[in-house]
Amino acid sequence: MIEITDIIQSPLFASQKKRLHKKQIRDLDEAIRKIAQGPEIGSLKVGDLSSIRVFKFNSMNSLILLAYEIVENTLFLYTFGSHQNFYRELKKHINR
Repeated sequence: MIEITDIIQSPLFASQKKRLHKKQIRDLDEAIRKIAQGPEIGSLKVGDLSSIRVFKFNSMNSLILLAYEIVENTLFLYTFGSHQNFYRELKKHINR
């Protein structure tokens, strides 16, 4: 089992988080805690996104996808959002 020692947010993740309501921020923080406790909880993607995991959670009656990657003991948070165009935007962000 991997023990997470550092959590790093991408600039995109941080700017998205600023636009959320307090309830959504609490739900997001709870999802991040769950990932930090068990990093393999998200589903591993294939193809272009082969090193990325996506964790799904509910917030205010909406399904939210959170993309992250684990490198050694560091959790990198890339982006989150609804399913619509999520993977297309994630690929753009990752390939920069």
